[in-house]
Amino acid sequence: MILAAGRGERMRPLTDTCPKPLLKVGEKALIEHHITRLVNAGLTDIVINHAWLGEQIEQALGDGSRYGATIAYSREAQALETGGGIYQALPLLGNAPFWIINGDVWSDYPIEKFKNFSLQGLAHLILVDNPEHHPQGDFYLNQSTVSTSGEPRLTFSGIACYHPDLFKNCQQGRFSIVPLLLNAMTQHQVTGEHYHGQWLDIGTPERLAQLNQALSTK
Repeated sequence: MILAAGRGERMRPLTDTCPKPLLKVGEKALIEHHITRLVNAGLTDIVINHAWLGEQIEQALGDGSRYGATIAYSREAQALETGGGIYQALPLLGNAPFWIINGDVWSDYPIEKFKNFSLQGLAHLILVDNPEHHPQGDFYLNQSTVSTSGEPRLTFSGIACYHPDLFKNCQQGRFSIVPLLLNAMTQHQVTGEHYHGQWLDIGTPERLAQLNQALSTK
């Protein structure tokens, strides 16, 4: 599932008329890079949620056939945040563990690892070094177990594998996934890994420009 329902407030004015996932990175929309990488890794069943200007996303991507994918859409009248958005999409995702990618991150994480991954617990988080704009980090990684206490802390990349049971006590509505993860951590049900490769949170026009500049010099 690619999370694409955010308003992109920090990206304004770029996102006033264009949903953030359709902003261009190089010659393609940001979300197209995700789709292409997933398909190249053999992952062709994709769910995308959307809210703000979501019809533009559906018009741009269609049913996914041009990419070799099958895309199903979870439409939100208003953005339901990470937890609420995933919960609403569960009927499209099935009963098995599924991978999530935030639509506004850029990474060369080897997503071919998704295919044969065996989830131990309720969630598996890909963690990265803390960027300049988030120096305090999010979680502590002790070998393969993620928790809230301990140093050094790492930043959650927005790439994760979740078991549907993580959401079993939830109800329809707008809510963050963070409390669900924190509760699962108290039960030692969250694993993780520290990824040292390329990762960028494209949350502002400046970081989008930074990424485009870096790609243009390659």
